[in-house]
Amino acid sequence: MNRQALREAARKIFDAAVRAVDPAEAIHRHVKREGSLLRIGQELLDLAAIRQVVVAGLGKAGASMAGATEEILGDRIARGMVVTKYGHVQPTTTIRLHEAGHPVPDEAGIAGAQAILDCVTGLGPEDLVLVLISGGGSALTPAPVAGITLAEKQALTKALLACGADIREMNMLRKHVSRIKGGQLARAAQPAQVRTLILSDIVGDPLDAIASGPTVPDPTTYADALGILDKYRIRSEIPASIRTHLEAGAAGKVAETPKPDDPLFARVRSLMVASNIQALEAAAVEAKALGLTPMILSSFVEGETREVARMHAALALEVRASGNPRRPPVCLITGGETTVTLRGKGKGGRNQEFALAAAFDIAGQRDVVVLSAGTDGTDGPTDAAGALADGETIARARAFGLHPRAALEGNDAYPFFEKLGDLIMTGPTRTNVMDVRLVLVG
Repeated sequence: MNRQALREAARKIFDAAVRAVDPAEAIHRHVKREGSLLRIGQELLDLAAIRQVVVAGLGKAGASMAGATEEILGDRIARGMVVTKYGHVQPTTTIRLHEAGHPVPDEAGIAGAQAILDCVTGLGPEDLVLVLISGGGSALTPAPVAGITLAEKQALTKALLACGADIREMNMLRKHVSRIKGGQLARAAQPAQVRTLILSDIVGDPLDAIASGPTVPDPTTYADALGILDKYRIRSEIPASIRTHLEAGAAGKVAETPKPDDPLFARVRSLMVASNIQALEAAAVEAKALGLTPMILSSFVEGETREVARMHAALALEVRASGNPRRPPVCLITGGETTVTLRGKGKGGRNQEFALAAAFDIAGQRDVVVLSAGTDGTDGPTDAAGALADGETIARARAFGLHPRAALEGNDAYPFFEKLGDLIMTGPTRTNVMDVRLVLVG
């Protein structure tokens, strides 16, 4: 395969990965109505014994999940409220869809979070709440505790994004300043039965961290949250109201989030319906169909984006030099989610930065292509899913008068790849299972 064929193959492989984690199809695979019975995974629920079904949801895949839920349950749904990202809505009948801001929470998110809490409040033991969770849900539903404003919550989010905190660490903080996260949505819904359907956007699929775990026990504490602030040396930088609240919680003066031994979880169950590894497996199938030898290396890749990019570039060089870990033509596949420590004020995201960082190390290499993109169709605060680079990227950029090193140092990958025509543009995919990274060697 030559360079152009590899570029085209990379996009086809990524698109196949995204199709494999379509939220509606995931719901239909795991939830089925069989007469008067509702099957959720391996569990059977008798709809005749359920007074009403209420749907609540939060996340970028919320609209697709809601639509599939309506297709399955129809008029058995009494009411529903789902909060998703701007531009991600689609028609629904009974379930209300509400748009809000991501990754920085906004006023619309405040209203949406309260509407979800209102939707599940006042239910009885004969009621069933179906909760639809996907990535982005945490930022989309800010419900700060008394004494903390939205502006202060936004300041916390921005500080965590800038310092390079990973999603688990960010959500640990969010859970301890929220009325909905860290198991507290399940608390609001009791004594109803709660069944949660989850698309994972976090490495390792930890239920308590995905969308900050609104319906699962929270094993973390206020002291843990303060530890994150101290790890990144930002305790003094966050708003005083948040710092005071966390310190009061660590001192035992504020109630903790619900823990694993809380009896409220006796009527709560969770089911994973889609995750990153499914996307990677579909990518491997597509790569093989296109004549490449696929190899899934890991769905657990985390770390600083530039360092991870250099490792992926090194793998391409190894394939070219020695045929390890596979002889070309090959497609090496990884998933997970890296982080970016902001050093400049440019425009971009972790996947675009990955492609730009890798471009330096593969410069001049014949028939080597690297693609990194988010399955949700957005990368950071941009409308691109990610970007593609090859052995000619750096040379082409300089011919256009661009300055690759300055773009990397300024976290300004978006205009760099926009000029080259190498942004991956998908529009909203309405799913979210982290990132897919491809290294193709012809």
